[in-house]
Amino acid sequence: MPDHPMALLTSSPARRPEARTAVRFGPGRNRSRLGYATVHHHVRSEPVPKLETAVLDVVGTDAHGLEGLSLPWRSRLRQADLVAAPQRLLVGLRCWLQETCDPADGTAHAALGFAPNAGSSPELIPTDRPDELLARLRAALAEGKKVVVLASGDPLWFGIGRLLLQAFPAGQLRFHPAPTSMQLAFARIGRPWQDASWLSLHGRDPEPLAAELQRRPAALAVLCDPGAGGAESVRRIVRASGLEAAYDCWLCERLGHPQERVLRLAPDQPTPVDLDPLHLVLLVAVIPAAPDPDSLPLFGIDDGLWLQHPDQPGLMTKREVRVQLLADLDLPAQGVLWDLGAGVGSVGLEALRLRPGLRLWAVERRAGAAALLAANAARLSVEPAGLVEGVAPAVLEQLPEPDRVLIGGGGRDRRVVLEAVLQRLRPGGLVVVPLATVEALAELRPVLEEFGLQVGIRQLQVWRGAPLGDGTRLAPLNPVLVLSGRRT
Repeated sequence: MPDHPMALLTSSPARRPEARTAVRFGPGRNRSRLGYATVHHHVRSEPVPKLETAVLDVVGTDAHGLEGLSLPWRSRLRQADLVAAPQRLLVGLRCWLQETCDPADGTAHAALGFAPNAGSSPELIPTDRPDELLARLRAALAEGKKVVVLASGDPLWFGIGRLLLQAFPAGQLRFHPAPTSMQLAFARIGRPWQDASWLSLHGRDPEPLAAELQRRPAALAVLCDPGAGGAESVRRIVRASGLEAAYDCWLCERLGHPQERVLRLAPDQPTPVDLDPLHLVLLVAVIPAAPDPDSLPLFGIDDGLWLQHPDQPGLMTKREVRVQLLADLDLPAQGVLWDLGAGVGSVGLEALRLRPGLRLWAVERRAGAAALLAANAARLSVEPAGLVEGVAPAVLEQLPEPDRVLIGGGGRDRRVVLEAVLQRLRPGGLVVVPLATVEALAELRPVLEEFGLQVGIRQLQVWRGAPLGDGTRLAPLNPVLVLSGRRT
């Protein structure tokens, strides 16, 4: 059995819907209860190799079932002594092999491209009972029989392949995959997927999704658990992460089936009430639309509204930590603020919204940082005094003496950077340093004490609500240590 129901969804011709519109594939002719679609298959002319008695062939099928198999594979099935298949395929398979198809219930031989069965039919067994299946497969191979296992989609993508590899040597198995639901989903929206990540929530805790979103993947396919909220759970996690503006949300249902539907959902658009259990969600990163500055909160702007460095998206101070750092900086109405290792500028630019009389100097080492910082400043309608691309402490000599300093970067040079800052910090000035490790805290605290500053230490631990069944659980963000020093 596939680990995830979307493993049952496989290929049909790619279609790309327009934004905020639904695409449904209407009923066709001559469909059986197995869900055969009226499509034209372009069958390649290829020889029909014989099945080997010592090898187990595992063949992926698409949503069209037997009709989706190529002519060579249809011939191979007739060579087999034993065919194992999901229960949903056995009825049509038996109908064809025994030549007892009812036109009202099955598909005619000619339509499937099968020749009449001139010899004995292979034995058919279901794959839905793993223990019985494995025992029968072992016995058949030991008896020198030719065996084929039909699977859904790619057998090695949340499918029966994992089970078979646990029971048989890899050299005894040959896999012949059909497209996966993830491949089909990206084909439907017309987007390359070589940079995509994937995550399964089927029977799993949703916390890894929240963690993955903090890394800001370019594209993420989420295999949903319909029994635990399905697509709605995914949307709730995106919303709780403050990233609705940063991702297009695509809902893909019954891919490859006649009732296929693909939707792009706007943040304020509800999840369809008739959502099919066979669905997945694609989250595709987009440049967030410029917000109306007057509509933004005074501070604590959602993470998803900030433009990102393309080489390291998501490398920014998260909203909850940002709010605390703004408080710890004890921002004066006037003065000079240094934001060193500014990243996307989230802390320094929000400080200007709170204290327009401050003069902000933002320093970031990445090439192109000044343009990104300027773009984020324009989105918030604030004007920094200076945007510097360079490495501290070398670039600090060109800056005016500061009243407040936030050191968000530094890496291995953080001690040297802090010492250079303290040599320039004005009387009554304050320096705040968020840190990720206790080793960094142990290294920098003595520096503040040597310079005679009043030292403060706090740890921030933030949890965000994430759906869990019918309730909510708390998913933690990485803890942050905050070291501060005030010059008296």
